[in-house]
Amino acid sequence: MDDRPPAGLPDPAGAQPVRATVASLARRAGVAASTVSRALRDDPRISPKVRERIVALAQEAGYTPNVLARTLVSGRSGLIGLVLGPVDNPFYAELMQQTVSQAAERGWRLLLLHAGRGPIEDATAEALLQYRVDGCLITSATLSSRAAAICAANRVPLVMLNRVAREHGSAVSCDNMAGSAALARLLLDGGHRRMAVIAGNAGTSTSTERVAGFAQAVQAAGLPAPLVLPGGAGHPEGFAAGQAIAAMPAAERPDAVFGVSDILAMGAMDALREAGLTVPGDVAVVGMDGIGAAARPPYRLTTVVQPLPAMVARGLDLLLARIGGAPLEDEIVSLPGTLEVRGSTR
Repeated sequence: MDDRPPAGLPDPAGAQPVRATVASLARRAGVAASTVSRALRDDPRISPKVRERIVALAQEAGYTPNVLARTLVSGRSGLIGLVLGPVDNPFYAELMQQTVSQAAERGWRLLLLHAGRGPIEDATAEALLQYRVDGCLITSATLSSRAAAICAANRVPLVMLNRVAREHGSAVSCDNMAGSAALARLLLDGGHRRMAVIAGNAGTSTSTERVAGFAQAVQAAGLPAPLVLPGGAGHPEGFAAGQAIAAMPAAERPDAVFGVSDILAMGAMDALREAGLTVPGDVAVVGMDGIGAAARPPYRLTTVVQPLPAMVARGLDLLLARIGGAPLEDEIVSLPGTLEVRGSTR
């Protein structure tokens, strides 16, 4: 009789626990290692009685699969790299929660490779290879040409979320042009005639499209192009833009402001109110994203809500279709947002 402690359990003599492996489970069960592997994969070639006995042994020993070994055998790690935007913007926290949840439902795990502003550095692209991620979701940053080339050469599929790919990769985004145009028409219907836009980070597809969609709708109504103020990615940039608007002479001050993200619009609202102006009485404010905080007092921000669950689901569909399969053409998917009218507009 074998009087050694079960694999994965503490040794009474004080030795460190031995991690359970397929080989150790096979020795305890008196079967081949391949039988254990098949039983744990619920392979129909293994009888229910043998499968139940091996599963019970594995549970008793605290066995967990060796992901590295599985990677070496299958060529897949089960990991998806995630490149996240600036975490001071609640939109990216909400996007991450959706992505973690939906990826887990599909049996995949996320590896956070980057969080913040700016383009993806070449080192981040190289990390995609070092950690053997099967693919990558990019939610904010842009790819440098070399980073895109690294991923393309190593067949690492990429999908952009909330951005349009300019290099290698597919993309899923909200219909930014249509959403921003709907906001402009809402303000026009409310009688506003002096419009301003607080832009996002320069060169990003999201900001560019939202500014363009808003401006085109305003000009289509026969009004001058809206004033475009520099912004960025966070509340401080929106606050600074709001201060600049509040400092303008009343006769020249915009009577409606579009922040291309909710967090920019919220910053502008705070600055306008601090300066003694009312929202929407003196200046109406609208945003775009649909973050939870924008719906709460004191903001109650009118916005276009991005279809975040659908965007993440479609992004994962595109990515997983390209992992380990035949090469597919890149796809650009645009999903409609939903106009949510609240108290920041009259």
